[in-house]
Amino acid sequence: MNAMNPEHLQLLVTRVMPYGKYKGRVIADLPGHYLNWFAREGFPPGEIGRLLALMHELDHNGLSSLLDPLRKR
Repeated sequence: MNAMNPEHLQLLVTRVMPYGKYKGRVIADLPGHYLNWFAREGFPPGEIGRLLALMHELDHNGLSSLLDPLRKR
């Protein structure tokens, strides 16, 4: 997955976590410790897993602010 694909970045601010402790929360708004947990334990399969991995990468590298312009759409 190309991290800078605009469609994937847009999904981070629109796609909602479908289950778990933060069910119903937009992926971009998940806390870092939760993303870190997935990074340690393994990301789920499919699109959600890919988006969680991408969000972890952005969060871990201090790039979450890249999503701010997308939130305002």
